[in-house]
Amino acid sequence: MGKVWILMVFVLVGVVGIVEGARKHPSSGRRIHTLFSVECQNYFDWQTVGLMNSYRKAKHPGPITRLLSCTDEEKNKYKGMHLAPTFEVPSMSRHPKTGDWYPAINKPAGVVHWLKHSKEAKNVDWVVILDADMIIRGPIIPWELGAEKGRPVAAYYGYLIGCDNILAKLHTKHPELCDKVGGLLAFHIDDLRVFAPLWLSKTEEVREDTVHWATNITGDIYGKGWISEMYGYSFGAAEVGLRHKINDNLMIYPGYVPREGIEPILLHYGLPFSVGNWSFNKLAHHDDGIVYECNQLFPEPPYPKEVRQLELDPNRRRGLFLSLECINIINEGLLLQHAANGCPKPTWSKYLSFLKSKAYAELTQPKYVNPATLQMMEDIKEEHVDDGAGKPHPKIHTIFSTECTPYFDWQTVGLMHSFRRSGQPGNITRLLSCSDEDLRQYKGHDLAPTHYVPSMSRHPLTGDWYPAINKPAAVLHWLNHVNIDAEFIVILDADMILRGPITPWEFKAARSHPVSTPYDYLIGCDNELAKLHTSHPEACDKVGGVIIMHIDDLRKFAMLWLHKTEEVRADRAHYARNITGDIYESGWISEMYGYSFGAAEVFCFYILTNAY
Repeated sequence: MGKVWILMVFVLVGVVGIVEGARKHPSSGRRIHTLFSVECQNYFDWQTVGLMNSYRKAKHPGPITRLLSCTDEEKNKYKGMHLAPTFEVPSMSRHPKTGDWYPAINKPAGVVHWLKHSKEAKNVDWVVILDADMIIRGPIIPWELGAEKGRPVAAYYGYLIGCDNILAKLHTKHPELCDKVGGLLAFHIDDLRVFAPLWLSKTEEVREDTVHWATNITGDIYGKGWISEMYGYSFGAAEVGLRHKINDNLMIYPGYVPREGIEPILLHYGLPFSVGNWSFNKLAHHDDGIVYECNQLFPEPPYPKEVRQLELDPNRRRGLFLSLECINIINEGLLLQHAANGCPKPTWSKYLSFLKSKAYAELTQPKYVNPATLQMMEDIKEEHVDDGAGKPHPKIHTIFSTECTPYFDWQTVGLMHSFRRSGQPGNITRLLSCSDEDLRQYKGHDLAPTHYVPSMSRHPLTGDWYPAINKPAAVLHWLNHVNIDAEFIVILDADMILRGPITPWEFKAARSHPVSTPYDYLIGCDNELAKLHTSHPEACDKVGGVIIMHIDDLRKFAMLWLHKTEEVRADRAHYARNITGDIYESGWISEMYGYSFGAAEVFCFYILTNAY
């Protein structure tokens, strides 16, 4: 029988049985909301009409919201409020502080505003973010595309060469995590809440870096910093450790030839495209009021029969058909919008007849992804451990979380001294959460091996002051930013003294079998608090303090630990001592419940009967 060598800790609790994903009712956790960002201009109005028509034809699930950024002057003159379900957003086209004219910043600013002020944002699980100049060909269902909490799916933007050069090194502490992605984005709402403010702030940062706007650095063909928002996205995601599942099949530009066997579900007409002698360039219609000009359409493209004669190669012909589909759906949308505007019935033409034909309806039926389309460019492959007998003891890494204050510095000195004397195997890392200002003044850099983490003491979205959230946030950051070769992670608090080794083999920890210590005062596991914050209250265990967990399990669990902490912290109606066991009734132990409730979502528990 082993002994527990840590002050104040006497009993260990076993945690076992990872469930493959949270077992929820099929209708729960599946609410999708689609967003796209526009401004009060004719240019965006005809794009909106096309996107909305495709949204309806594709039978894309869930509501869709247009984030409409307008100045007061623009809004007074604007005629298109009826074109789509709309959430109005203050315009940041002219930056309120710098005066810089950069309308693309309205996209991240609009998303942040929607998250903060929209009631709909409180009733959604997944968010799909598109651009206005897109055509949806079939349902975009995040979990079917492979999106997971902590792993958004995005389309590949290979031209973002700044991820590979000095630009990334200047604008993110983790250039190795910079993903060349954009266009189609499928997020879990919890991830989007954490990430969106960084998307906005990094956009501002890159936009201000005029020295590095050159094409050879950014890939921006105009060399004017126009794609700063795209880099803001990639650098912001790198900062918070979001690792994308990158897909180069789901979205295609009209004019490109799809890979054989691939069925794209999104067309992005951001570039000029042509079919024979016919061509289309969206920039040529920047001031086109075609939405409000009765029965005016974009020039009709060739008919399918002509394209079959034009191109004999089946895959190239398929690419041409995608181009036809794009412009035809926009024109069909314009016809429908003109009718809704009260325009007279248009004069018959061959083209109008085609747009109402059975053949056209069959060509534009909803498309569905196939296995080839879902193949990702790159996935993070976690190492798996052979659990066979007779192998050497696995590697261990010990971590603890602190902040840039003298209060944690003397605790760090004590814990580090005990670590060296205890014989604890493996390395130890202090996860140090500091604001930029605190870090500039900090003197304790050499007290322990350190991984630096952006402070979440002041929550970036809510403004809530809650330093304890830094623990799960720091663990998640460390997992996403460090190459970890250990198989087991031991998580301690700074105010602990090690008296001997804490090892997984001593306390029977294994993959899918974490071990922790009992915190009996977490009475919320037995009452309405657990019922409110986990779909598996029966799996809630009163644990914390010392945690021994396999790295694979920690990767699956860490994001939930953070999200559940935010959720419990926001539930002020249930701070009372008789509900939480918190003697201060201030929500201070929300992080502990975040751990237990997050674990309940992915683990099944049993209690070890051995007392040490």
